[in-house]
Amino acid sequence: MELDLSDILAARRVIAGVADNTPLVPSPFMSERTGAAFLLKLESTQPIGAFKLRGALNAIAALPPETTGVTCCSTGNHGRGVAYAAARRGLRAVICMSELVPRAKVEGIRALGAEVAISGRSQDEAHVECLRLVAEQGLAEIPPFDDPHVIAGQGTIGLEMLQARPDLQTLLVPLSGGGLAAGIALAAKTIKPDLRVVGITMERGAAMKAAIDAGHPVEVEEVPSLADSLGGGIGRDNRLTFALCRRLIDETVLVSEAEIYRAMQTLYYEDRMVAEGGSVVGLAAVLSGRIEPQGVTATVITGRNPDMEVFTRVVTGQEVDLDGHVIPGQPYRR
Repeated sequence: MELDLSDILAARRVIAGVADNTPLVPSPFMSERTGAAFLLKLESTQPIGAFKLRGALNAIAALPPETTGVTCCSTGNHGRGVAYAAARRGLRAVICMSELVPRAKVEGIRALGAEVAISGRSQDEAHVECLRLVAEQGLAEIPPFDDPHVIAGQGTIGLEMLQARPDLQTLLVPLSGGGLAAGIALAAKTIKPDLRVVGITMERGAAMKAAIDAGHPVEVEEVPSLADSLGGGIGRDNRLTFALCRRLIDETVLVSEAEIYRAMQTLYYEDRMVAEGGSVVGLAAVLSGRIEPQGVTATVITGRNPDMEVFTRVVTGQEVDLDGHVIPGQPYRR
């Protein structure tokens, strides 16, 4: 399927009044740091605390009327989106996740009325369980990123950002499976072709970055990270997001766990915002000097669903141990 701006405009109509028009606010600290306006798109204000609701609503709205239940694999936020959207339509939802998903996200999904199936230690292993449910129980799969309706739903973020600030010159987008980055880039580049779009992800298990570098989808080892929402592979049979990201993203940047740690602290102390590690990779790339913003810049604060025990350790400057990988602690200082 060839996606274009009309699909994103259609998605905007579907999600209207439920998951649209999140705030785009300036960060005084980051603006001073970069010497130009630096804006934060607060998808953390969504009803489920993350941008994933947009794509889930759009995808579930497109299902046949006879559908009785849905399933998906998720690192957490997509599962929350599917659970919320399914409940609005009165559908059963079974969310498949790996053992690496933080407990807070698992409990948040259950609180929305969905069933949870924990399987394996990677999103790929969780996807196997998802496919079993499709085959044996007839549930409809809502993919986390490689789906036209999901991509179009996420792309509505790009529409809103450029509508609010037509003068945007640089977009810093968290990059994982590519649904968010592909959707935003498609909307933004269609409206403003010279806009610079940068995909940013963590050093550990960066599947889309590895695929773009290789020229084709590849498998990567999924490991614990402060940016757990960016984990997981893109699928060797990826149909849409890989091609879109390779074509539309101008560059990809990796940030370290220590840099994510520092960015979580910065957003908390300077802008008084709680955000998960995957939300702050745009800030991490700028604060570390890995990228130099050009003109008016914006990034997407994608979610506010961190493991609060880990988050508390980060903002108070303690060491963090992610499955044997220790990040040295350091109190926040400007």
